[in-house]
Amino acid sequence: MKILCTGGLGTVGHVLVKELRDRGNDVWICDLPHHHDDQYLRCDVGSFWQLKRIFDSHQFDVVYHLAAEFGRWNGEDYYDTLWHSNAVGTKNMIRMQERHGFRMVFFSSSEVYGDYDGVMKEDVMDKYEVRQLNDYAISKWVSEMQILNSASMYGTETVRVRLFNTYGPGEYYSPYRSVICRFIYCALFDLPYTVYLNHHRTSTYVTDTVRTLANISERFKPGEVYNIGGGQYHDIKYLSDLILKYLGKSDSIVTYSEGEPFTTKDKKVDLSKAAEELDHKTTIPLEEGVPKTIDWMRSVYLREDTDTDLTRSPHSQVDI
Repeated sequence: MKILCTGGLGTVGHVLVKELRDRGNDVWICDLPHHHDDQYLRCDVGSFWQLKRIFDSHQFDVVYHLAAEFGRWNGEDYYDTLWHSNAVGTKNMIRMQERHGFRMVFFSSSEVYGDYDGVMKEDVMDKYEVRQLNDYAISKWVSEMQILNSASMYGTETVRVRLFNTYGPGEYYSPYRSVICRFIYCALFDLPYTVYLNHHRTSTYVTDTVRTLANISERFKPGEVYNIGGGQYHDIKYLSDLILKYLGKSDSIVTYSEGEPFTTKDKKVDLSKAAEELDHKTTIPLEEGVPKTIDWMRSVYLREDTDTDLTRSPHSQVDI
């Protein structure tokens, strides 16, 4: 298949591109920075005309639409950029889909489950009134609604995926990144960080996530939505303890707090649908994946031959 990955330089995107290429697909990448790949198309998905130029020149079978601004606090501080990329960008992609007929895999988020406090099955929002708790979550749910409306009006074919805390090598630090990335970076440099004791998650190593995502192109069922997460339900302190133990450090840099407002408290996820239909499974537990991620971040930020600003990192439009 000829496949486009928007946000293909991001934490999930760059691993997905490799997996899809390893399976023999003709994979193209779309993202914001200039890049050297021969099949790279620089584009801001928030620009209709930049996207139109791509789709006027290429005919794709499948588009994996990862491109988005990520994170609850990023959505507060840079809400205009978030809505431009996430909501307008997805609408632009839908317009291309309506014109050109490609299938799409849309990357939503576990944050769409908002204040729901039960087991998160894919049909929760069909049965209950759920309040999304921040702009990032709202933008992802708005995009899902746009996709469902287009499918009803124009017959577009899309699969939605809701990722639950994917982590691993390739996620460069910023204060807006995922919890594991931030904890590792702070622990490496003895910087203070906060652990929220009353939050629970599942965390998924990136290769486990990507294997399942690639399977969608081969088992595509229009209109479906899948939770993709890890098999270990844990609190946030467990992640911090794992990191500190591996680095041989105490928790003197950690402040413990009861909870973070406007963020989903507990993400108890049902993964049975993805397991049955997409062969989703956890092969790398936290106890293996976290050290792998620490080793990668240490190699990036603690290289003896570097004299660059350690907080400066490559940037991509997306890191789901």
